[in-house]
This record gives sequence, structure tokens and C-alpha cells, in this order.
Amino acid sequence: RSVNIVAFGNERDGFSEDNQQPSLIWSYLGRSALISQIDSTLSASHVRNPVFTEYQACVFGNVRLVVHDCPVWDIFDSDWYTSCRLIGGADIIVIKYSVNDRTSFQELKDSYVPMVKKALNHCSVPVIISAIGARKNAVPCTCPLCTSDRRSCVTTSEGVQLAKELRAIYLELHTLNDFYIQKYFGGVLDYFMIQSLNQKSSEKMRKRKKTQKCHQVQPPQLEQPEKMPILKGEASHYNADLHNLLCCCQCADVAFYPEDLSTGVEAHKIILCSVSHLFMLLFGVKSPSETHDASIMQLAQSLFVVEAEDPFPSSPHGIPPYVPPVRVVVKDSVFCSCLPDILHFIYSGAFQWERLEEDIKKKLKDREKTEHVLEKVKCILKTPGKLNTIKDCRSHQIKRLYNTSLRLFFNTPVLADVIFKIQGATVPAHRAVLVARCEVMAAMFNGNYLEANSVLVPVYGVSKDTFLSFLEYLYTDSCCPASILQAMSLLICAEMYQVMRLQHICELYIITQLQSMPSRELASTSLSIVSLLKKAKFHNSDCLSTWLLHFIATNYLIFSQKPEFQELSVEERNFVEMHRWPSNLYLKQLADYRNYIHSQKSHCTVM
Repeated sequence: RSVNIVAFGNERDGFSEDNQQPSLIWSYLGRSALISQIDSTLSASHVRNPVFTEYQACVFGNVRLVVHDCPVWDIFDSDWYTSCRLIGGADIIVIKYSVNDRTSFQELKDSYVPMVKKALNHCSVPVIISAIGARKNAVPCTCPLCTSDRRSCVTTSEGVQLAKELRAIYLELHTLNDFYIQKYFGGVLDYFMIQSLNQKSSEKMRKRKKTQKCHQVQPPQLEQPEKMPILKGEASHYNADLHNLLCCCQCADVAFYPEDLSTGVEAHKIILCSVSHLFMLLFGVKSPSETHDASIMQLAQSLFVVEAEDPFPSSPHGIPPYVPPVRVVVKDSVFCSCLPDILHFIYSGAFQWERLEEDIKKKLKDREKTEHVLEKVKCILKTPGKLNTIKDCRSHQIKRLYNTSLRLFFNTPVLADVIFKIQGATVPAHRAVLVARCEVMAAMFNGNYLEANSVLVPVYGVSKDTFLSFLEYLYTDSCCPASILQAMSLLICAEMYQVMRLQHICELYIITQLQSMPSRELASTSLSIVSLLKKAKFHNSDCLSTWLLHFIATNYLIFSQKPEFQELSVEERNFVEMHRWPSNLYLKQLADYRNYIHSQKSHCTVM
């Protein structure tokens, strides 16, 4: 055991004639009753350049005490490496100065203190600041060329401030007699030496316990389960689907013409009525009595004329009659010239108002005509009883216009042109929406299939509730399954009609529900995860099937106890065993550790 003390500064008065006074450290070592076997040596980097004085002694009987005393900074700086190494190994730091030598005190502040602060940033070492000597009250000379002001005294407040900076103990030793050396300075130094020895003993005990703990048998560490595969959702292409419907003109049931009937622009009643009460009035979805806004009725009468349809269209026997698009004459020629741009605006979601303004400005190149057309568009899109402003047309709420407005026509006979027959019930629908949103139905209604010329279309292999949920997604771009089983049924229907985004939504719903299920509920549920896995594989849901295999492997201890676990194929079983959690190795280590603990407890403590 040992204690290392490093002392800085010169306690002798540099201007005193008595330079043979003993140093603070030597006085303490010589007078303390706890010190024995004192030995001092002079360490030097060169023979003529001593760096510090080294004292070695015994304290508290058998504790080795090593003190390094460095009085002058220039000497300390001559062997920088050795000096800094001593500071790093110090247990106690003593800073000393004469209260009558301001030069020595200033050197202490400028040189030693920054170095000590840097050392204290890395470790906590007690610091003792000793102000030595009785202050001489002689008034210094005020002559600027005189150096006698260097002998002005260092005040107590300056010493206390220095102690605050270093978080040190401040002592004033008026003389180096027995009281100040043994009782005052010696008492503080002895206390810090005892504290240092106690701290070293504690650290030694901690290291010993840590070493003993390392040699004991440690419990096995349970590794984290493998990360589950991440399923990424597919972005919505709802507005793009409806915009493509306008471009391809499939299932068009209305055509707009100028008054000279030169060229027509085809569109779809269901889309137009979903965004405008004016078109609802125009195509008979609403009666004039249901429209409580006179401005809408006036605009409809002044802007459009709907030609009467043929009440008895001819058709071959056994084939439903072909109904040509309803012809609508646009009375306003300027508005009619901009109608393609207006329809693109409506079919794209009716929220790109700035783009519509730019397109009409480029086409008309007339400010008054542009404002005239835009005003009519705002009137067409307005809600009865409310004033539409440009701010309303630019509102982000219009971005979700379709999936709220088309919902009005979901599962209603209004404007319906196809009826699905399923489980003895009928479900009305609109070919335009089905063709726009589902490629399989687009091929079915426009190809050489029986459904292309049929109003009544039978549906097999799907329940009515599942098919209604499927149609609701086509109309609204959203779905909310009531359970995992319903989500799986909807996934199968989506795979049947190749609606991939709906399939991904169902996959994410199933995964979210299973992840949120507590282990106790997972162990007691009647839901067969293996059955879900089989269905996901059969219907080409590769992401879900892979995730379910990882899910079974992660919850191996639960699923391995269920009868359905035996239904896994050999390939699936091998995958689960390879990725199981916890692993076989961990369970074996855990069993060995438990046996070890049990064997230790079973030993007789007396014998």
C-alpha cells in the first residue's frame, strides 16, 4: 500500500534574507508522529538541473509515503513527460505559496493551476492550498519603474478564490511551528491520506469480487429473436386509376358536344355525379325539388342541354341492348373548348386547381374568358347553399373527394349498370368504377367474355360480405376488416381479382393483429396460424407466408405444443427449427445452469 503526494509552488519569501527556512513538506515529515524512515533524494534530468525533490517515508506503520516537491515552474517544465506522469499518479495535490510573494503566487496561477485543472477533469483528487507566512503591511512604492510592488501581499480573498476554482481546501499557516504543521496542515493531510487508502482498499475489493464472479458459472444469455421480415405498404393509385379511365374512354355513358355537334368528349356519369350536385341534377340522380340551390339549377339550364334517350333501343335476340352514351350539348362555346381540361381536373381528384388555372390561361389567352370559365367550374363543384372560393378549391380536404363522394354510390342501384348475383343476393355496381380500379374486371367487361354483354353477373367462391368489402375498397380506396379471418378472406378475393394493393393492406392488417396479441391469448386462441400459412402460400402471398413462418419460429414454445404444429410440411418444419427462439443451444445451457445451481444448493453447508 502507498500514498503519492505531489506539491507545487514555493512557500519561501523570495525577497527575504532568510532563504534557509525549512520547506512545508520537510517540516511536516520531520515533526509528524506518524512518519518514520524518512529518505530524500534529488531527481534530475541533468545533473545541474534538478526537477524535483523526492521524499520517501513510512506512514501509519507500514504504508509507503512518496512525496514529490517542485518549487519552481521552470524546473518542472524542463522534464515535462516525467512531471505530467507524476500528476497523473498523485493521490493528493498540495499547492503552496508565500503570502508576501505575489510573483510566486502569480506564477502558480498562470502555470500550475491550468495543468491541475486539466488533471482533475479525468479524476477526483483532493487538493490542499496552503498560504504560508504572516503578511507584512508595508505600503508598496507607487513608482511605475519600481519593482517593490511585487512584494505586495496576497490577500485571503485571492487565496479563497483560487481554492474555489480548484474545489480545494484553503489553509493559512502564519508560521511553520508545531501547531500549524502537526495540528492544522498535518491533520488535513492525514485525513486525506486515510481517505485515499480506504478508496484504494474498496477498489481492490471490488476488483477481487469481480474476478471471483467471473470465475463462477454464469447464467446463459438469451439472445434476441431474429428480426421479422418488414412488409412495405403500396402507395395509393386511386386518382391515377380514375384519370386513366378518362383517357381510355371505357364504359363511357355520356358525351359532351358543342352546339354544332362537331366533336364529342366522352365521360362517365358516376364520376361526374360524385363531384358535382349539378351533374346529379342533370342526369336525374336528384330532382329539382331536392336541389335547394337556385344558382345550380340556373347554371345547369343555361350551360347544358341533355338530349332525350331512345326508349326502345334495338338489339339481337338474347343480347342486352346497346345503350349509346347520353348526348349533352354545351351551350357555352368557350366553356366547351376548355371541357377536356376541366374533365382531366375532375378525374385527377379535383384538387389541382392551380394547374387547371394555368391550362385554361394558356388555351384561352384572355383574362376575362379565363375568369368566366373558372367561375363556372367553381359553381359546378360547389356544395348547395355554400359559396365556393378559390381557397375551397385548393383545400387539401378535396384531395379525398372521391373516396367520400363515390361512397354515396356504393351498393346502390343509382346509375348502376351491372348487378352481381352472389349467395342468392344481388349487389348493384357501376362498370366504370370496376373497370378503372380492377384490371381483371376491365378485361371481363371489355373482352370476349359472357360478362361483357350481361347485366347480371354471377360470382362464385366468395361470400357476400367479403365481396361487399372488396367492392367497398374499389369505391373508397379503404377497407376495415372486422377480424383476421375476414382479412384473409378479403386477401383471397383480392388475389382472385389481382388487386395487389388490397392484398398488401390485408397482409399488414393480419400481421398487425398477430403482433399485438399477448402470448397468453396466442396460446389459448382457436385461430390456426398454420391454416393461415397454408392459405397465404396457396394464394401467392409470399410476404405473408414468410412472415408467418418467422412468427411461428419466434413463438416456438407456444406453437410446438399445439396440434396444428404437426401440419407443417417437412420444409416448413426445418425452417422453423432453424430459426426457432429460444434456440436449442440456449435451452441446453439453461438446463445445465439449473442443474449446477441445484447441485450447489443441495450441498450440506456444515460438511
